[in-house]
Amino acid sequence: MDLEIAGITAAASLSPDPGAQFHLLQQVREAVLSGEQPPAPPRPMVSESWRRSLAAHVDPDHYRPPVVYGSEEVADVRSAHPLHAVVPLLRELLVGIADESRHVMLITDADGTILWREGPSDICRRADPIGLREGVRWTEDAIGTNAMGTALAIDGPVQIYSAEHLVRTYHPWTCAAAPIHDPDTGTTFGAIDVSGPLHTLHPAVVCLVNAAARLAEGHLRDLMESRDERLRAANMRHLTGLRGEAGALLTRTGRVVAAQPEMRWPGRISVPPGADRVLLDGGLEALVEPLPEGYLLRVPRPARAADHRAKLSLSFLGDRPAAVLDGRELPLTLRRAELLAVLALHPAGLTAEQLALHLYGDEGNPTTARSEVHRLRAQVGESVMDPRQYRLRADVEADFLAVRAALRAGDVRTAAAACHVPLLARSEAPAIRAERYQLLAALRSAVLDHHDLEALWTFGQSEPGSDDLEVFERLAGELHPHDPRQAVAAARLAWLLTEDDEEERSPGEVRRRAADR
Repeated sequence: MDLEIAGITAAASLSPDPGAQFHLLQQVREAVLSGEQPPAPPRPMVSESWRRSLAAHVDPDHYRPPVVYGSEEVADVRSAHPLHAVVPLLRELLVGIADESRHVMLITDADGTILWREGPSDICRRADPIGLREGVRWTEDAIGTNAMGTALAIDGPVQIYSAEHLVRTYHPWTCAAAPIHDPDTGTTFGAIDVSGPLHTLHPAVVCLVNAAARLAEGHLRDLMESRDERLRAANMRHLTGLRGEAGALLTRTGRVVAAQPEMRWPGRISVPPGADRVLLDGGLEALVEPLPEGYLLRVPRPARAADHRAKLSLSFLGDRPAAVLDGRELPLTLRRAELLAVLALHPAGLTAEQLALHLYGDEGNPTTARSEVHRLRAQVGESVMDPRQYRLRADVEADFLAVRAALRAGDVRTAAAACHVPLLARSEAPAIRAERYQLLAALRSAVLDHHDLEALWTFGQSEPGSDDLEVFERLAGELHPHDPRQAVAAARLAWLLTEDDEEERSPGEVRRRAADR
């Protein structure tokens, strides 16, 4: 027998005989209640529960579990309770075990009132007179230390053995319980309990009950996610109808299940009953529109001055494509980044057919392109994308356009400094691949032709120029011998030449050529 489950410290000496343990625990209880030194201290969890129960004026020598629901009321209460959905699962997991071990399975609500009881008929008959039946409340303040009430009080699994029950009536019983939580709000729905005569105690019962509670919570989470999906399916049209305004779908409990555009919404928003608007973090005010299964929140777009144009900044020459609209970063997929880049390269606009060709090649479908534009317009709003044609109407600043402009102006240093990574390196869209190649070819030609060693060095440190043999031949030959970069360039050149030769020469020939250089 596990000494901790038996309810005393490991320092105590116990007999393996359940009867002897029963008498020892009674001695511990009597000593504690009379203020004397017990033969062994009770478990801290049990001691704290006794203190709470006594503070609630529970009489240790009498039982008075209050009846909350009459037999004619229990059925209606059960049918409306959230745990009704997991009773079949818990019945399958525990009732068979309870039958064999001479226990009953009990399920309570969050107030500790028993709503379900199942088990062998003879054990149920023994449980009836002491209040272990439907409709009776078993919180600590009502009936003292017990597994159901204490599990709810400490919000964790509990096993109470024999005289660990504060009220003497229940000393012939043992029980194990664990709370079940709402996967949505985290609040407690109730508790699952297995109770029976003390001689049937097994240390694994509390682990079994706790596992059953966790499985019940998993089942409740699956049901919640199914409801979320139905809410999204039925109401996404409300979000897309906002045409770029910030909006979110909320469950009845205020949990955000969808948002458009994907701004930084909190995970949960409190919506007071009857409220027509709520205040979000940062001072934004959202309007509340009730839905059959939740709420639609929308943040009206602030009125703009007539001459104001949205500002869209695109950074596509980096490790991660980024877009910033009026100071707010937009979440981007690669496809949306490609679409923005293509539209930025064609400020006059494109047809759906042209856009499909640029994004997908000869097999491109204009319908697919229209869908992509529709989703992007819903994200950024009509102030950024013209609703009548496929073009950007915002003021666009793009790093790849800045490289183009610098090359046209002959500012090779600025162009080389900006283009340290190829344009949208992971993109396979035909227009992006073409622009990537042309931009790098123009930049390479410019840095080689302008005889500007600073620009040439900058290009050599970039990803496109790091393996360029001609660039490092020029740097190794033209940098001053006392310039520390000359040695770096020479070493890089030697490595590139070695890599170039390795495919055609033996390792010995490679070493000799390296020594000659």
